[in-house]
Amino acid sequence: MLADPALVDAAAVSTARAAAQEEAGAEPVGEHVGVLAEDEASVTHLFEAAHAGYRGWNWAVTVAFAGPGTPVSVSEVVLLPGKDALVAPDWVPWHERVRAGDLGVGDLLPTREDDPRLVPGYVGSDDPAVEEVAKEIGLGRVRVLSREGVLDAASRWHAGDFGPRSDMARSAPATCGTCGFYTRIAGSLGAAFGVCANELTPADGHVVHVEYGCGAHSEVEVEGGPAVPVADLVYDDATLDVEVNEPAVEPAAVEPAAVESAAVESAAVESAAVESAAEPAGAEPADGEPATAESAPAEAVEPAAEPAGAEAGSVETAAPAEAAEAETPAEQADESGR
Repeated sequence: MLADPALVDAAAVSTARAAAQEEAGAEPVGEHVGVLAEDEASVTHLFEAAHAGYRGWNWAVTVAFAGPGTPVSVSEVVLLPGKDALVAPDWVPWHERVRAGDLGVGDLLPTREDDPRLVPGYVGSDDPAVEEVAKEIGLGRVRVLSREGVLDAASRWHAGDFGPRSDMARSAPATCGTCGFYTRIAGSLGAAFGVCANELTPADGHVVHVEYGCGAHSEVEVEGGPAVPVADLVYDDATLDVEVNEPAVEPAAVEPAAVESAAVESAAVESAAVESAAEPAGAEPADGEPATAESAPAEAVEPAAEPAGAEAGSVETAAPAEAAEAETPAEQADESGR
């Protein structure tokens, strides 16, 4: 579309700049950057804007011409974004901008009339539990969860922090479905979800998936025993005295004949010791009697200076010879009986 030359000449540009400067006030108006033809009688002149925060924006001044003999007049002055301008995003309705967690204390968040998550209470909800309650109390609530609302909630809870794919669930020893703290919720959602009632877990009071789990499962068991392995005990013989109790040795069986012979020999030794002690050390034998070891001088039998232990040894050594020379009355009686 070709505009009248009077709308694009220098005089028209000067008129448009003056109008933009009047609107900009103290802010300077930049270079002339373009012309947009509106129709045969009007065009829009574009000037760079120097306002802080409006980089890429332009002053748009629309001028018109009524024909030969009439001056160029200013129709409109506005500030418009250019192709490189920083602009706000397209308008989004508030109910589409709200996200989970935006609701604060005291805030009100009304639902839309056409919210797909809700249906009127007199419409079937696909939830047997809701339908049963509705029959008992009439229509009950004005609106209830629709099938889309149920599936949306189930999908969100399944993928959340208390779903089966969370880090806590993957490291748990068992699932919530077998836990005593798991409280199943009513309705169709109860097939896969419940509420945790264990105050010691992060999920307390939250909706949890039946396959979620944590370390506070009601049936969890901890193996006993020391956490650190204990090495075998080592005894240091250099500093520790150990007393070993050896088993008693059973005495060997002794024949009765051997016991009787030992008793006879012991009696003969005692008799010889008594006779030797009764006779004086220097006594001489009577006339006609032969000299024996008992009547011999003391120094010939045993030195006087010998200790008591040595004297007992000498008596024990000589005892068998004396017992062999003289028989006791018991032995003589034994031989006569044979």
